[in-house]
Amino acid sequence: MSIVTVQLGQCGNQIGFEVFDALLRDSQSSHGLCCKRENEAYQASCKERFFSEEENGVPVARAVLVDMEPKVINQTLSKAAQSGRWKYGQHACFCQKQGSGNNWAYGYSVHGPRHEESIMNLIRKEVEKCDSFSGFFIIMSMAGGTGSGIGAFVTQNLQDQYSNSLKMNQIIWPYGTGEVIVQNYNSILTLSHLYRSSDALLVHENDAVHKICAKLMNIKQISFSDINQVLAHQLGSVFQPTYSAESSFHYRRNPLGDLMEHLVPHPEFKMLSVRNVPHMSENSLAYSTFTWAGLLKHLRQMLISNAKMEEGIDWHVRPPSSGLPSLGKKSLNKDLHFNTSIANLVILRGKDVQSADVEGFKDPALYTSWLEPVNAFNVWKTQRAFSKYEKSAVLVSNSQFLVKPLDMIVGKAWNMFASKAYIHQYTKFGIEEEDFLDSFTSLEQVVASYCNL
Repeated sequence: MSIVTVQLGQCGNQIGFEVFDALLRDSQSSHGLCCKRENEAYQASCKERFFSEEENGVPVARAVLVDMEPKVINQTLSKAAQSGRWKYGQHACFCQKQGSGNNWAYGYSVHGPRHEESIMNLIRKEVEKCDSFSGFFIIMSMAGGTGSGIGAFVTQNLQDQYSNSLKMNQIIWPYGTGEVIVQNYNSILTLSHLYRSSDALLVHENDAVHKICAKLMNIKQISFSDINQVLAHQLGSVFQPTYSAESSFHYRRNPLGDLMEHLVPHPEFKMLSVRNVPHMSENSLAYSTFTWAGLLKHLRQMLISNAKMEEGIDWHVRPPSSGLPSLGKKSLNKDLHFNTSIANLVILRGKDVQSADVEGFKDPALYTSWLEPVNAFNVWKTQRAFSKYEKSAVLVSNSQFLVKPLDMIVGKAWNMFASKAYIHQYTKFGIEEEDFLDSFTSLEQVVASYCNL
């Protein structure tokens, strides 16, 4: 089944390009460590999901590009065409000459309604090209004006017009130190609106990805391109094909639907994170060997201690013993920063994958009491290696990982709002103080729900 990607704003378009490039580069690579027939099935499955075929044999991304300034879209189109491997559709872009000035209200209340028909028409045409349509993957940031404001507006429209299709928003969490003075306002407005109209929010924190570039990839001068390549690697390792069942060698048809089914059992809990092992530079990889036991031990402890990468994991954090009364369990969580999960999905790719033991992820102590581990944990596998790694493991998790950053962003926004700072920039485009208060209320409820797991 096919997925239509909607790339919004500068951030969404730059990441979108890296994702498609990573997917195709991986599916065409020869070191997949599997037989020719299996490799061909893997390639065909990847293409059906993310690309449609052109007459001249160049795959075309199933994507719609939206930005209010032409520069980034023009760069993205030409980079894709220059790759020679794939390209974007000729009529898949919408851009204007004037941006949103980092103002969520301008993107949501002015640009959104003004260009609604043109953008939704492009999306409809892309959906009509799919023989079998799975849903939307929407890439956007939260801090600026176009990605966040128009992103929230477009997602709401998709919910209205395609209510039976799945919508997953991949959102980039801004740097804690700040990129834009009003980023906390933009973020809370984006999140509260997406919580109403999206089925799942796949969150990447800029600070965490920056650390991966610095510490694991050993990059000295980190650019947005480096950060986007790490994101694309993580997303590719989630969305590339895997077998549909333990004993089957057929590839999964509906990855978006399966992800949602496994990971979002309740509409109050929609926040998903991605962690992957290993992640390293080409130079380090040449001297490294991996075992499934080692990779999974690291991945499990990353989950428990809420570590974003392999380096600096806190090995002292332990799950509370299952026999404890719930009160004791809660206080232990607070003391040791134990990260309680609602649901987890582990995706394994590479050599001897059938021998990997994932029993450690089935421990009831890892999960909230209202979901049995048998329903809360799933594993997907394929012998086909991903990218340059002989063995790799990815964890997609619905857990308490975002409680602290979310609480912090809501707190910072509230402090500004209490002193009425910059509010006039939003009210002049129709976003009233009540809208802010609604956003605060809804996100405080999300924080409380996750805290009470």
